[in-house]
Amino acid sequence: MLNNLKPQPADKILALMALYRDDPRPTKIDLGVGVYKNAEGVTPVMRAVKEAERRLVEEQTSKAYVALAGDPAYSNAMIELVLNNVVDRGRIAAVATPGGTGAVRQAFELIKGVSPDATVWVSNPTWPNHVSILNYLGMNHTAYRYFDGETRGVDFEGMIEDLAGASAGDVVLLHGCCHNPTGANLNQTQWQTVVDLLNEKGLIPMIDIAYQGFGDGLEEDAAATRLVASSVPECLIAASCSKNFGVYRERTGLLMAISEDAGNTAVTQGNLNHLNRQNFSFPPDHGARVVTTILTDDALRADWAAELEDTRLGMLRLREQLASELQRASGSDRFGFLAQHRGMFSRLGASADLVERLRAEHGIYMVSDSRLNIAGLNETTVPILAKAIVDTGI
Repeated sequence: MLNNLKPQPADKILALMALYRDDPRPTKIDLGVGVYKNAEGVTPVMRAVKEAERRLVEEQTSKAYVALAGDPAYSNAMIELVLNNVVDRGRIAAVATPGGTGAVRQAFELIKGVSPDATVWVSNPTWPNHVSILNYLGMNHTAYRYFDGETRGVDFEGMIEDLAGASAGDVVLLHGCCHNPTGANLNQTQWQTVVDLLNEKGLIPMIDIAYQGFGDGLEEDAAATRLVASSVPECLIAASCSKNFGVYRERTGLLMAISEDAGNTAVTQGNLNHLNRQNFSFPPDHGARVVTTILTDDALRADWAAELEDTRLGMLRLREQLASELQRASGSDRFGFLAQHRGMFSRLGASADLVERLRAEHGIYMVSDSRLNIAGLNETTVPILAKAIVDTGI
């Protein structure tokens, strides 16, 4: 059997990491990996996380399984964080998952099981794993226009025109905030237009919110998700704690499924539990327990929110510094979009050949589609990157 296996394509980001590790140049810069790093190049354990873990070590008395859906306290805490009571809690079924990726996978599995003929509409571009999982599951999917390569903003007219061609019952995958990989986001007026289209066409939104708190603030970043969830009959939401709590390796996510009325929630919950049972039985608990401890303790929550805000403002300052350095180096405003984008990522709109030149000639590593991780920079490396971008002819 195993002799019949075919090699899988190499993961582009992991391959980029290997090249970076082997590069001897002391001035090399890693802008490819999708994790937050501080100015020292470290992905730190947040203060509140350390304290919550200390408490767990002292107080936890068992490592027995919790439940197929995970700890209800975790679901309640995350639902409050993301939705803040804009939807009746009785309409929401939820399960803990192994990271945001697990939530996305379970959402796709749910769609496939109940609406096998539905098409999932994904932005062009989107997080590559969205399309990879859809392909693996053999699900129908198509792209809608999203990123404008000229302005490096949202091609909203193209997006709406494409989604107008969707059929009732189709699913529209939306990024709740901090679009990955582009960093370009809809404004509130545009979100309302999307909501109106969803309702007019009978489309079901699925929101992937992986960066709440990294863009404009915890509340601001949840605004679009809350608008959509409170305005449509049904909605799926995949939430991740990897970034805003820094618990990447703990695999801490949540899938929410909002039914049209509370009478259907028990059946929906049972189906979500069943999916967890089929795929991994019981979800990881340590990260979920840490997150719950933080969100349900006023002091810990305040400290976590303060550190997260420092992280957000640090990335915003790097964006503004990079846009300013590029304006100075290029003599033009064509890179002003970098200060307007939000989250960890921005897409430069450069060709794969120019991205390769950045690596070969300047030791600057980013994904071939020109997505760069703003959090991979610091005040010292920003001018180096700006000069390299201009010298390369981007």
